[in-house]
Amino acid sequence: MRKIITLLTIITLFVSCKEEVVNKPERLIEKDVMVDIMYDLSILEAIKYQNPTSLDTFKINPREYIFKKYKIDSIQFAKSNVYYASDYEDYKLMFEQITKRLDTNKKSVDSLINLEKKKKKPALQKIEKTTAIVNDTTKLK
Repeated sequence: MRKIITLLTIITLFVSCKEEVVNKPERLIEKDVMVDIMYDLSILEAIKYQNPTSLDTFKINPREYIFKKYKIDSIQFAKSNVYYASDYEDYKLMFEQITKRLDTNKKSVDSLINLEKKKKKPALQKIEKTTAIVNDTTKLK
């Protein structure tokens, strides 16, 4: 009898874990759009913390900007976020997509910065040579 009760308890636990923890909201944001929203939010939040004056200068609130861009409201975003977060594995995959996009963009930005540095390097060398010549001629006088 004890084994049967234990077995029934274990089966009940497995069956109850398969149910949705959070009900699907009426105006659920599609998963791909949600990934885009979270990506944009992470970019804007990074800008906010790296250079806070840039967003203040243009009076941009990152969340309000995102809500207008994707034509959603804060409640719709919050409910959709809770719904997607209730499935840990799927939510983790969403964040991995975001991280992959951020890494890809970081690499392209880094390569552009290095390219700009290479372009400016000859210009800086010319300026240094000109400065050296001017300094030499002032010493002669």
